[in-house]
Amino acid sequence: MSPTDFATCDLCDAHKTDTDGAFRVLPPAFHDYGARRKFCGPVVTVKCFEDNTPVKAAVESPGQGRVLVVDGGGSLRRALLGGNLGAAAAKNGWAGVVIDGAVRDTAELAACDTGIRALALIPLPTDRKAPGQTGIAVQIQGVWVRPGDWLYADADGIVVMPSPAP
Repeated sequence: MSPTDFATCDLCDAHKTDTDGAFRVLPPAFHDYGARRKFCGPVVTVKCFEDNTPVKAAVESPGQGRVLVVDGGGSLRRALLGGNLGAAAAKNGWAGVVIDGAVRDTAELAACDTGIRALALIPLPTDRKAPGQTGIAVQIQGVWVRPGDWLYADADGIVVMPSPAP
């Protein structure tokens, strides 16, 4: 499925009777900050709290059409992504970044050709406290997301499934 050849509503319709928990819908808590409003791809995960060191390392590496999912613990006290890292994500081919936390530099993020979803805006940068973890299962607003899952995001919401949609 191409990055624009899907609708999360159609995916939900197709999976509305699934009972095994493989198809997941993230709560409607995320706001859209990037230039790319619709995106999908295989998931790469990062877990960090108010320190964006692993986020920086990820977006500065080749994205290859993947989606970076960041478990920031829902913190709204420090921004885990700003204009420079948003530009790096776009330049390096990340389809999108979904952050369970805050971002900053709204105008710069809006110019980045990548999908960027986060809970809120805060102008404060991160602290350098702890390195975080990568490549682990994370909980985003109470929903499990695992490396290798497929994430689909559009104007109606964000869904996650274990394999690409047919």
